[in-house]
Amino acid sequence: MSKIIIINGPNLNLLGQREQSQYGSKDYNYLLEICKKRAEELGLKIEIKQSNVEGEIVNIIQQSKEEFDGIIINAGGYSHTSVAIRDALDIFKKPIIELHISNIYKREEFRHKSIISGVVTGIICGLGINGYILAINSMHEMLKNENR
Repeated sequence: MSKIIIINGPNLNLLGQREQSQYGSKDYNYLLEICKKRAEELGLKIEIKQSNVEGEIVNIIQQSKEEFDGIIINAGGYSHTSVAIRDALDIFKKPIIELHISNIYKREEFRHKSIISGVVTGIICGLGINGYILAINSMHEMLKNENR
């Protein structure tokens, strides 16, 4: 059975409370529930982590190397600023899906560039929290087809 990890960066714990026009009204617990349910339906083992601290996210990625077959990451604001997270993802060497709830290209100019995009397998953005379900489905297909 494949095992994946979803890593959420800064402020994602505040879903439903912040900028509902960008992120919707569903809260973080709802997001956790739908992700766990979909992974279970597909027969995937899943772990979900969230941190507002860059170094903790780097540690999670580094520790994931031995334990997980794939990463889904919404690095939040760190997508645009963190060379450390990019470097840790580059070392992972297994499928990685970068995820953004909002369409980063319809937002402020500084959000248009994600420095982690260059080391991920694929990107999903602008589809709300449904993007997590799409990412889980896509990761499942990649792992099933051994697209590593």
